Amino acid sequence: MHFEHLVQINDPLMPLLDPLSRDQLWRGLVRRAEEPTLFVLGLEGATIDTRTERREGVELTRTLDFGSFRVNDRVVLTPMTGSVTHVAATERFAASRLTIRIEEPQPEMFYLRFIYEFDDGAAANDADEIDAATTVLRKQAYTSSDLDTVKCIRDLAEAGELG
Repeated sequence: MHFEHLVQINDPLMPLLDPLSRDQLWRGLVRRAEEPTLFVLGLEGATIDTRTERREGVELTRTLDFGSFRVNDRVVLTPMTGSVTHVAATERFAASRLTIRIEEPQPEMFYLRFIYEFDDGAAANDADEIDAATTVLRKQAYTSSDLDTVKCIRDLAEAGELG
């Protein structure tokens, strides 16, 4: 499965909405990687197992604790550009990847592009009504979660925590 969408960050038609800078968006994405419990509903705890500084950015390996199960992932943060989260496959879940990119089609007109990619298996039957319904619900959940991420980034910026 592949799903992507954009969330507009700054909108000149909404003057009551405080604009965010690229730096604030970037710092928000870093906070999302380093403190995911602030951003992910149902996440009970998170441990950063390793942190590796690289020329092209930072790589974190994490263990996410959802109570009844744990997820191991790897997050690659590319400065001022975005993040890619690689989730390892488990008995319960297929391997997946979430890419979040900061886009600026016009000066100070920022968007976050969220791209979800899953290894659902080539044998999946797209015509199956249950699979189609599950896919629709999954996309709605991701969109809602991404809007919550933007709200959290806005709240952190308003509180002065993102510069």
